[in-house]
Amino acid sequence: MPLSRALILGVLALTTMLSPCGGQDDIEADHVAAYGINMYQYYESRGQYTHEFDGDEEFYVDLDKKETIWRIPEFGQLTSFDPQGGLQEIATAKYNLEILMKSNSTPATNKVPEATVFSKSPVLLGQPNTLICFVDNIFPPAINITWLRNSKPVTEGTFETSFLSNPDHSFHKMAYLTFIPSNDDIYDCKVEHWGLDEPVLKHWEPEIPAPMSELTETVVCALGLSVGLVGIVVGTIFIIQGLRSGGPSRHPGPL
Repeated sequence: MPLSRALILGVLALTTMLSPCGGQDDIEADHVAAYGINMYQYYESRGQYTHEFDGDEEFYVDLDKKETIWRIPEFGQLTSFDPQGGLQEIATAKYNLEILMKSNSTPATNKVPEATVFSKSPVLLGQPNTLICFVDNIFPPAINITWLRNSKPVTEGTFETSFLSNPDHSFHKMAYLTFIPSNDDIYDCKVEHWGLDEPVLKHWEPEIPAPMSELTETVVCALGLSVGLVGIVVGTIFIIQGLRSGGPSRHPGPL
């Protein structure tokens, strides 16, 4: 991969986890909120500040525009978050990382990311849909995810989430592609990361059931007709037997 492993000088991720209090360590919380997940890494001076709940992003701070971006815009109408708080946390993370780098800390270990591609809705040819590329086990959080249609890059209709945290301090990310399914098009999600020796392509193409041949249709219709006729005959026999057994007795009664 073109990115040099030597550039991985470290990642500092600070998280504050809040969960229901309990006296037993083996009790797991039903819901976990992670507030102020922020990270900064030396490679390309990248940083990220997000709020999450149950593994979903609530909002993030756009470090360039210095504003809060809500994942669901309606949430921003109910509450607010001062982006300066996120910017200050990123500045602190950067300062701490520089100190760790001067102390001869061990460089970050690369993990091997895992990618899966699936459609948002059941696939119908000609009906708009969305492809989702879910990439898990990302560390450090520096990755390239691109879409290919028929081996050519696609940029229209694409969108990526921020890095979302995992309990083991790795990350996951989702990339989206809006498209119209067609028999003529095949898609690939291309993943590039320091933990991979070479880019990985996750293939996807619509799985459309093969059309039934005329001979198969004839056989199925004939079998259905035969089963129906047998059912009618058997039903008629049972009806006749029932009428006979339910008729008046022919034995004379006592005199």
